[in-house]
Amino acid sequence: MALSVPGYSPSFKRPPEIVRLRRRRSRSQKAAASSPLELREPTPRRAALAAGLLLRPFPAAAGRIGGPTAARRNPFARLDNRLRVAAEASDGLPRSHPEAPSSFSDTNQENDMLWEETLSERTTATELSQASHISFSELDTPFSENTELPVDWSIKTRLLVTSSQPFTWADHLKAQEEAQGLVQHCRATEVTLPQSIKDPKLSTELRCAFQQSLIYWLHPALSWLPLFPRIGADRKMAGKTIPWSNDEAMQHILMSDWSVSFTSLYNLLKTKLCPYFYVCTYQFTVLFRAAGFAGSNVITALISPTTRGLREAMKNEGIEFSLPLIEENDQKKKAHGTSMGLGEEQAISDEDEEESFSWLEEMGVQDKIKKPDIHSIKLRKEKHEVQMDHRPESVVLVKGINTFTLLNFLINCKSLVATSGAQAGLPPTLLSPVAFRGATMQMLKARSINVKTQALSGYKDQFSMEITGPIMPHALHSMTMLLKSSQSGSFSAGLYPHEPTAVFNIRLSLEKILDKEVVHKELTNCGLHPKTLEQLSQIPLLGKSSLRKVEMNDYMCNWRS
Repeated sequence: MALSVPGYSPSFKRPPEIVRLRRRRSRSQKAAASSPLELREPTPRRAALAAGLLLRPFPAAAGRIGGPTAARRNPFARLDNRLRVAAEASDGLPRSHPEAPSSFSDTNQENDMLWEETLSERTTATELSQASHISFSELDTPFSENTELPVDWSIKTRLLVTSSQPFTWADHLKAQEEAQGLVQHCRATEVTLPQSIKDPKLSTELRCAFQQSLIYWLHPALSWLPLFPRIGADRKMAGKTIPWSNDEAMQHILMSDWSVSFTSLYNLLKTKLCPYFYVCTYQFTVLFRAAGFAGSNVITALISPTTRGLREAMKNEGIEFSLPLIEENDQKKKAHGTSMGLGEEQAISDEDEEESFSWLEEMGVQDKIKKPDIHSIKLRKEKHEVQMDHRPESVVLVKGINTFTLLNFLINCKSLVATSGAQAGLPPTLLSPVAFRGATMQMLKARSINVKTQALSGYKDQFSMEITGPIMPHALHSMTMLLKSSQSGSFSAGLYPHEPTAVFNIRLSLEKILDKEVVHKELTNCGLHPKTLEQLSQIPLLGKSSLRKVEMNDYMCNWRS
């Protein structure tokens, strides 16, 4: 038994012993390197190799040949680890079993496909908003050049314009110019600017028109809460003061005022005094358009994104609607003869199920086999409807008199307002280009920035202007007309759409082609500039996408979506 001596360690070795151990280790390594591979393998590995198992190279023996930095063997690794063997077989192992690597690669491909499907099903609105920051060169689709932009019914949250000429005309408007712009908007005054303005900073007409194009109308108006966008806005509203969250009386007053404003907007739309408006809830967005816009001769309403529960509730209220993208895909499949529509597949599956049950009755074993219950059968039939929830394919189209039924449905729908969270008890946001009952006049925020960019000859001035807020279609067209005159027909703009509204650009099935002159005559008092009215009355061409970049050179537009 060793004595416990202070300062003495039993594992202590004198320097000559350490040198002797190192010499002995180096001699053993040289002997191992000169010996055959079979002799260098440990006994369990030699037995496994003799049995015909594919094994990984032994790092402890083979790694030391390459140098002292080789990785040591994992003591917890199994000798018959088939997955790693298959993965490394293509890197130089014997090919006596060629089927192992191929089966493993097939498994990887299946797993990758499942992983991609899982990722696509878990795409959220926040991920869709982050996708707008990807560079245009990766996702954009180029369009042909033209003098006018295609109609875009999505709401933009940001507009960034760059030009080689300054935007000093947009800064520090005088009190008289601001007041004149407000009056021009309220009276729907038509302002026609020249093709090119020599000195934009001194052009009072340009500055007043710019003030006029920044105005929009909003309800409800709460200065301490951001009321657009509403989808995925809980983080921005978190921590804000919400005095009505636990006060039912206040919530009832808010909804009562909102119902009056909503009905007022619909009446203006019906009489063609309002071109369109948006209803933004915390779950979906609704676009109401007057007759004559997007090529339709009746009032239309688009809802996106929707869920199966919302569509079932609309059916129960007697609202007739259609799913344009689903119907379009079914027509394409039938035209190409690739596969059947969802309705035919469901009918065939129902027939097969009835035949299988009748066969069990003939065999006399129907009582011994458990049949699926009613709920599981219903869920299986509605599987395709659940899969398209919260996606662009779930967009719903309502036409004609059914839009009035939709109005009553939205006013009385309890799920229209969140019951918990930061948006609890807050009515949906109403956005309109014209005034309506209970509306508040709001302004888009604009600021200009001047920076220095590197060029071949040194540095040059780069001028930019940023506009933030709910930029509606009429405002976007007005801005392009102003920029065309102020920047001498040369500028570029990056557009950042609110992704759930991009699907509003789908093309509708038209019963008849409208006469443009008749449409413009009927919509003269809707509050839009004649050129803007002409553009918004066009048939949408962008589909599920929206404008993301616009470049204008010598008054010719080139856009990408």
